[in-house]
Amino acid sequence: MKKLLLPIVLLPLGLLLCLFWLGYLSSRPPLTIDPQTLAGDGSALDYCALPELDGSGLMAADIPKGNTPGCGYAHFPLPILARCTEPLPDEADDIRGLWLGVEGGHIGHVERIEQCGSRTVVTSSGIIHDYGPNSTAGLNTDDTEGSVLFTIGGREYCLRTSASMIWERGVLNFHAFGWGPVVVRRYRDGEQLVWEYADGSTTRMDRLCRLPGEHRVPPPRGRRYTFFSDFSWETH
Repeated sequence: MKKLLLPIVLLPLGLLLCLFWLGYLSSRPPLTIDPQTLAGDGSALDYCALPELDGSGLMAADIPKGNTPGCGYAHFPLPILARCTEPLPDEADDIRGLWLGVEGGHIGHVERIEQCGSRTVVTSSGIIHDYGPNSTAGLNTDDTEGSVLFTIGGREYCLRTSASMIWERGVLNFHAFGWGPVVVRRYRDGEQLVWEYADGSTTRMDRLCRLPGEHRVPPPRGRRYTFFSDFSWETH
């Protein structure tokens, strides 16, 4: 009986440890976003003045992948697709711009959505999710959820994420891992953008032209348990 019980206990435990390592301790994707884009101030722009997608500039595949530095950017960055003018595909709705949650589960939430060709970038709350053809990485987002679970020696650890953003019948669906279930949905309803999030909430959002000042620097997120605070990663 004990011989049978041992693998029954160890197998799920081993699986949980593997998932924890993959989610929090595995190597992060290389930061391929343009450093000038990350250093620039995206709060100074007018997001009601959207670029014309007429094919006169860069294509989506010409621009490096955008992703989150560490567990979150220090301030709201410039748009990743600012120089891209590739027209949207027929199946895509135009939901570009800056949006504010005004009703539902996440009132006050602000996010920027960029689109160019088959590429979509969502920037909000310290994170950058970029899906589609690019010059430096794969199609799927390979990023972070942004909420720091713990720190070791001053280094932050947050959950890795991966998803695709696929237009299906007028809805932008986020598929976990690129092939998994739909975890997030975005679509227009009149002049509003509707955001259905993985926590079961539905938020209705209105368009903004300027980023509110309090959203320029994202607040820290997560439980932030601290271990080995005096430990240094530097080697001499």
